[in-house]
Amino acid sequence: MDNDEAVYGGSTRPPNPENPPLSERIGLDAEPDESMECFASLATYLLQAPVAVSLAEEDRHILPGLAGLGEPWASARQVPLPHTEVSDTPSLDGLAQDPFASVAHVARALGAHTWIAAPLTDVDGTILGFVLAIDTATRIWGEREREALGELAHLCAAELILRLRVEENAKARTQARRAYDRSLLLMRTAEELAGTTDLTLIRRAAKTLITRDLGTVLVELMLVEGKLLRRVSDPEDPSHAAATDAECALNSDRPEAYAARTGTIVEVPDAAAIEGLPPEVRSAFHRTGLAGAVFLPLPVGPAPVATLVLGWDVPHEMDVAERALLRSLAEYAARAVERVSYVAGRVQAAHAMQKAMLPEIPHIEGLEIEALYRPAALGATVGGDWYDVYPLIDDESGTLAITVGDITGHDLQAAIFMGQVRTMLRQADLDHPGHGPARVLAALERANRDLDLGASGTLVHAHLKPLTEGWLLTWTNAGHMWPLVASADGRIERLNEHDPLFHPDLPVPPRTEHRLLLEPGSTLLMFTDGLVEHRDQDMDTFLAHTEHMLSAGRDRPLTELLRWIIEENVSEVREDDVALLAVRLKDEDPAAERHVRVAGSDHRSQYVTAPREAERTSFAYLPRTPSAGSSGKGFHRARRS
Repeated sequence: MDNDEAVYGGSTRPPNPENPPLSERIGLDAEPDESMECFASLATYLLQAPVAVSLAEEDRHILPGLAGLGEPWASARQVPLPHTEVSDTPSLDGLAQDPFASVAHVARALGAHTWIAAPLTDVDGTILGFVLAIDTATRIWGEREREALGELAHLCAAELILRLRVEENAKARTQARRAYDRSLLLMRTAEELAGTTDLTLIRRAAKTLITRDLGTVLVELMLVEGKLLRRVSDPEDPSHAAATDAECALNSDRPEAYAARTGTIVEVPDAAAIEGLPPEVRSAFHRTGLAGAVFLPLPVGPAPVATLVLGWDVPHEMDVAERALLRSLAEYAARAVERVSYVAGRVQAAHAMQKAMLPEIPHIEGLEIEALYRPAALGATVGGDWYDVYPLIDDESGTLAITVGDITGHDLQAAIFMGQVRTMLRQADLDHPGHGPARVLAALERANRDLDLGASGTLVHAHLKPLTEGWLLTWTNAGHMWPLVASADGRIERLNEHDPLFHPDLPVPPRTEHRLLLEPGSTLLMFTDGLVEHRDQDMDTFLAHTEHMLSAGRDRPLTELLRWIIEENVSEVREDDVALLAVRLKDEDPAAERHVRVAGSDHRSQYVTAPREAERTSFAYLPRTPSAGSSGKGFHRARRS
């Protein structure tokens, strides 16, 4: 038979943590109580005998009311019940089970030769104690004395019942308030954890909520990774980090590992329990001042996922309600961990795909080229920003194509569009040898519209052609952030000529080309808007800051320069991805014959001598049907003012 279903003999209640002794429930103890003292004094007056108000407990009677009795009872205020030893297990004898036998023991202990007792009963008839009158000589108690004692016991019992009801109501209100507070905690937990995007935020949200409501001084999240259990670190909150190791074996005897492995709540309530822990755990408790802890497994299916470690600086033993609360909290936390892990897996796959779409930077003689890409830190953390660098194989002059672009959107679809647009732009360059970036972009737009791809966005597409004086930059800009050029002496020039963005539902505008001779020692920087556009902040400020760094860092290695620029402009919680591409002309003798290495069709290097050409002009590409006598190339050139 389960304990909850056990039937106990006698009329006294068995010990029950959910139903403590009467004295505890109404705040009485082995000390004088004013009301009980009054009842004892009245009984002494009526019966002309010493009287004790005695309340029965499992192993003793307490005496909150006494009259006519001296020491030691006036100070001790309790009479222990004797124990017997059975099979090395201490237990009470029949006195505890028979209230009348126990009151007889009390009477004898008080020195009674004769005695009379009237029971104190609650509304259910359960005996709570007695009003006990004693005499040290032989005495016959008359009927009137018995009736008087009985009436007095009835009044005393009414006082006890009233106190009990008041305390029970107060306890019920306290329990209701605690239940309400715990419901609020669970609702706040669900709300806070629902928006978490990484494990650090889960740990941070759990700590804030649990510390406020349960008074913990330590909250750590330990995540299962293969055969190890690793602590989720938070650089903003290193407190008490030494209370748990950074990692431990999942099959170890440490409490956090046992909780994760078995799905069992491990409770360490006090110093005695701490002494039973493994030496290294015990040492950590002593070192950090923890006096109690709970190791809470996070349940997600049959496999272990994580353990939430809660610590107090005082001994702490959970009650039934708190245990239920922590189990519910563990379920919320487990779902958050599962969701973050799932999203992290998808994001990792998306990042791998996106990284695979970004090209290797080729080695071009006479140029230093570096690129840097940073995904967004919030949301899907993938997007449509990209860069590209490739030589035009069929161009004997050694021309290099460079691109920086941004597909509309910040999701996996944007990353897919980015890969398609990048490939199509390369194909357009290969299919239109001898033509400039404007013609190539127009071909991309036509394919995007005719094939119903649906991609939209901004980009700068440029050709770099080696000349004796430097490199001729020819570019077209479809609504993108303008490139910046820093000369060898630090002067900054904005290449801010641009056309509208590309979009399949917009009319195809004339695409213009622009030219600028880049001299040796100059640096070209192309970037996406995530570098300078930030919520509720001025873009011009970030642009000016970027220009200053580009000028000041003209002698820095490009890799270092790009990292410096992005770290100064973009926070760790960036909402957009960022792509940067920098090209620096090596400071060589302009009169020397320049050789440019390009990839041949057989993947061997070819070297061609660059012709001399130096002119800054702008051209417009206008798609039209060739007329009679025209060149049939589908464009005309017009110098821009």
